[in-house]
Order: sequence, then C-alpha cells, then structure tokens
Amino acid sequence: MLTESTTALPAETDADTVVIGVLEGEDIAHDIDGVLQGILDAGEAKARHRHLAVAHAAGKRWVLVGLGSRDELDGERMRVAAATALGRARELGARRLCWEVPHDVGPEIAAAIVEGTLLCAYRYDRFKAVPPEELTDVAALIVCAHDDISQVVAETQIVVRAVNAARDLQNAPPNECAPRHLAEAARALAELDGVSVEVEGRDQIVQRGMGAFAAVAQGADEEPALITLRYDGPDATGPVLGLVGKAVTFDTGGISIKNANKMSEMKFDMSGGAAVLGAVEAIARLGLGVRVVAVVGATENMPSGHAMRPGDVVRACNDVTIEIINTDAEGRLVLADCLAHAVAEGAERLVDVATLTGAVIGAFGHTFAGIAGDDDDWVAAVTSAGTATGEVVWRLPLHADFAKALESDTADLMNVNEARKAGSSVAAQFLNRFTGDVPWAHLDIAGTAWGAGKPYAPKGGSGWGVRLFVELARSLRD
Repeated sequence: MLTESTTALPAETDADTVVIGVLEGEDIAHDIDGVLQGILDAGEAKARHRHLAVAHAAGKRWVLVGLGSRDELDGERMRVAAATALGRARELGARRLCWEVPHDVGPEIAAAIVEGTLLCAYRYDRFKAVPPEELTDVAALIVCAHDDISQVVAETQIVVRAVNAARDLQNAPPNECAPRHLAEAARALAELDGVSVEVEGRDQIVQRGMGAFAAVAQGADEEPALITLRYDGPDATGPVLGLVGKAVTFDTGGISIKNANKMSEMKFDMSGGAAVLGAVEAIARLGLGVRVVAVVGATENMPSGHAMRPGDVVRACNDVTIEIINTDAEGRLVLADCLAHAVAEGAERLVDVATLTGAVIGAFGHTFAGIAGDDDDWVAAVTSAGTATGEVVWRLPLHADFAKALESDTADLMNVNEARKAGSSVAAQFLNRFTGDVPWAHLDIAGTAWGAGKPYAPKGGSGWGVRLFVELARSLRD
C-alpha cells in the first residue's frame, strides 16, 4: 500500500474515502456542510472505541470511528481503530483512503495510524492459485495533519515493512523456510549500509563447541545455520545491543515427539529468529546510531536415528554440561549456545526472543509476552519499549528454587524439570546460565508470535518483537 502525508484538509485530497476519529465530548473538527456533525449529534456515530458510522458528502465517503476519551487515547487504541476502519473501507470498495490525525496529539498517534493500517493490510497469498483480486483492496493511505509528519510516516513505513517481512518468514511453509532460507534472508541484509552477515553450518557449529545447538540439529537432514549479523550505525553511541532469536524452523519435539494435533503450527517456532532479522532490517534502514550484534540459531528438531535422546549429556560452548531430559525442550539448548556466542561477540546488553514455553500461554494468553531478566534497569528498558509499541510484556520471576529444579545428578544442569511447575520461569533460569555478566532479558513469545487475534494481526504470524526492538534501539541512541 502506498503511503503519503499531507497538510491539506481531507476534503482537499484525492481520497475516495476519509476516516475521522471521534473523541468523547468533542465535535468534528472539519465538518462538511453539517453532515458529519449531524450523524454524531443524532447518535449514529459514537465515540465508543471502534464504533463505525458511514456518511457521504463532498463526493467522498466518510467513515467515523470511535476513539474513546482523549485521556485513554494511546498508540495501541489507535492501531486497533485504524485496523477496524480499514476493514470497513475494504467493504465499501475504497481505493484511496485518507486518515485525519486527531488534533493536539503526539507523533506516536500518527505513527499508530500508519501501523494499524499497514499491518492490517498484510496478506500472505504466495501459494494461492488465485490470489485475492488487487482491485478490491485499498491501494493508498494518505495521512492528513496540520503539521508536517512526513518523517514520522516514512519511518513508520520502514518499520512496518520489516514487520511484514518477518511475517512472510513466519507464514512460509516449513519446506520453504528451512534454516537455509533464513540464511538467505540474512545474507540479503548485508546489502544495507552498516550491516555485515556471517553464516556458519553444522561443521562450524561443532568446531565452536556448541554441543547444545549441535545436538538439536543432529536429528535433521537439513543443514543448521548459525547466523551472526552486525550493524554499526553512523556516529554510534551507547552499549552494543545483543539480539538473539530462536529459529527452530520446524519442531516435531524430536524423540519426545509432540501430539499430531496442530503440529503444523510448529513452523512458527522460528518466530524469534524472524523478529531479530526484521529488527536488524528496520534499524539499518532507519540508520539508527547504535551498534547491534544479532545471533539467530536456525535448525529443525526432527526424530531420526541420529537424533538426540533423553538421557544424553551435551556440552555448551561455555563448558556447561546439560542432561537432556526432554528433547522437546530444544529451544533453550539452541539459545544457550547462541546467548554465549553473542556475549563472546561483544554484546553489552542482551535480549533473547523465543517461542519457548506453552506455560506462558497459560499464564498470559495472547496478550502479554513473558519477560525475565537479571538486571532490573535493563528489564525496565525492554518493558518500556514494549509498552510504547503495544508489544506488552509481564515480568516472570527468577528464583533460586527454579535453579534448584534444574539440578542434575549427571551433568551441571538438566534442560527441563519434568514436574512442569513454573515452566516459563524455570526455562528462563536455564538461559541465565549462559549470559555471563551482561545485563540480560528474555522474551517468551509463545502466546504472541502467531494467532494473537489482534485486529491488525488477526491470524498467522504477527511479527511480534520487531517494533519493540526498534524502540529499544532508539532508546539506546537517545
């Protein structure tokens, strides 16, 4: 969808459909012959959030969407309202859609209009024999404001395109998104200013002593990929941001095989890696003055005569030994070596993102991602970035009892405690053994990575984490 901004009034644009936000207790700012205010006064249009009404005036359609009270208006409410309005505009056959930014709001509201519209407009139809007819969809978004918001709109487009690129990777079938495909996507980013990429395969992973990562990969015929990206922004300041993504491109559970029901969704177990690639793309295209080292561990987890077994002991690259209790707790094994690798590569602040535990869905549903960490200030910074972008998180506790639950009679620790108590916190406690002295935060996105049901990402991959990471990078630059 083409997107542009203007300081002209909505009626002066060439849009065929205009969206006006209705705020509680406020009149329509730029009425058209009394028509818009008339349907508001008559109660046909309402300020109730997401309420829709349609009118015709001055040769255009006008969609009035409720935004609630001004005090409640934030980026997330605006994203949802924008997605709702786009749905109605599609039904009306709109081709050029105009949004008027409410008066006296910050740039985050204009950005949210663009985000909500473009995220909602996303479609994955690569494998459709008859793709949806393009002529029935909205082709352009025009954002009207009294002030020049062209930079806000342009930067938001860059971020949303990166989110949607991550969604393309998530939604791809596993035979079209194996580790080699993620490696190709990463190599393409080396064309961006300041970005360098290194991809290493099975032999190099073993040579690095990454026994935990290698153990997960050994059951698959597909070659694993250790993907390391660096970004050095112009006049970069602040600590080196380390981003680590789990990218199990298909997770059968291995020898501890999963139930067949919904196993097809395990193509989404690479969502953390997709988010990291999307974040690097957006950060580089925005030219942010930060330094980033990003690590993606990509592999399949398959059952075979070569697969790791319950009871095996493996050695991670930081020399910690791990007893495999359940081969379906494979993501933490991949992350263990990738986290230690990121620290060795110079990360000074560390965040990992992974579809790690089903337990986090039981705790937070599809609303929050879980966050855990060993540094309160760093956890607060990541949490703040999530709040600003609507990718909200809720803190999980780390406790000595959770470390004790991972004690092994055979090795330094087990990969899972079969009692399955405090599963998300125990998994985070496991990862903490591989982060050294670097401030670290862990994001468990099993409930938010796909099928989250948000109006702007109702099904399929959500690209969760890209916007949070961009905001986090911006905070390090400031």
